[in-house]
Amino acid sequence: MFRGIITPIVTPFHRDDGQRINYEAAEELIEYVIANGVSGIFLLGSNGEFHVIDREEKIQFVREAVKIVNGRVPVFAGPGACSTQETVYLAKEMEAAGADALSVISPYFVQPTEEELYSHFRTVAESVKIPVILYNIPRLTGMNISAGLFDRLARQGCVAGIKDSSRSEENLRAYLEVAKRNNLAVLVGSDGMIARGYRMGASGAIAGMSNVIPKHMCSLFRALEEHREQDADELQQGVEAIRSVNKLGTMPSILKRALELGKIAQAGPARKPVKEPDAQTDQEILKMLEYYHLLDRQEKGNGGK
Repeated sequence: MFRGIITPIVTPFHRDDGQRINYEAAEELIEYVIANGVSGIFLLGSNGEFHVIDREEKIQFVREAVKIVNGRVPVFAGPGACSTQETVYLAKEMEAAGADALSVISPYFVQPTEEELYSHFRTVAESVKIPVILYNIPRLTGMNISAGLFDRLARQGCVAGIKDSSRSEENLRAYLEVAKRNNLAVLVGSDGMIARGYRMGASGAIAGMSNVIPKHMCSLFRALEEHREQDADELQQGVEAIRSVNKLGTMPSILKRALELGKIAQAGPARKPVKEPDAQTDQEILKMLEYYHLLDRQEKGNGGK
């Protein structure tokens, strides 16, 4: 379950006043990434805009996505919230909706002590029967999950692994040491570190760019597994084309626009206050899509180089 390229899909919205979830577009996107070989679907992560979606929308989105996936790959869901009470509620509802595993982010805005964070994660994990992985993204939560806390939760049997989006090799190495002692998974959360992380011992990646270039990302992982090091290095370097363009807008506006310009899925806008890319940025997105041969796709299932 915790191996390969897992896509943290964007949540498509309609272009209407309420920016309602577009389930038809969600199906288009899910079919696209599965057809191009991804190993899992992750709902309601950072690129999925969990922070601007209300609880009933989240539960319904998980329910509908599970139906679309229909057991072809594992479905991960993010119940993260600022309070333990809300996170537990969402965790239970997402489990009931059919999620195979949960990815739990640290409470954001507040900065809990290590003991408070331990209690939070343990309470959430013990509220469900499906696996729970931690989600470390300190640049957005304001705090780093320590390797010591990961180890403590691991020894209590509370977690199945961790996704690390810290972009820190030192941090990743410390998690890997804990994971090895406890037979747990470590997933890379930064698309620029997939090859490095795999060679250090990570089992896979939750890779945002795989929304748009799933074929490229899966080719990278396959090259790593087959020890084709030169190919892997070239494919890893190739990810920079989309990563550099992705920096031109507020997350996940660029990925959503790329999906539309590439005629992959009608992902719609990011929810306000995030604005859609302007015409000049659209041109940069088109150049990026051309680099990955996504403007001249010969068949629907082609997901990049």
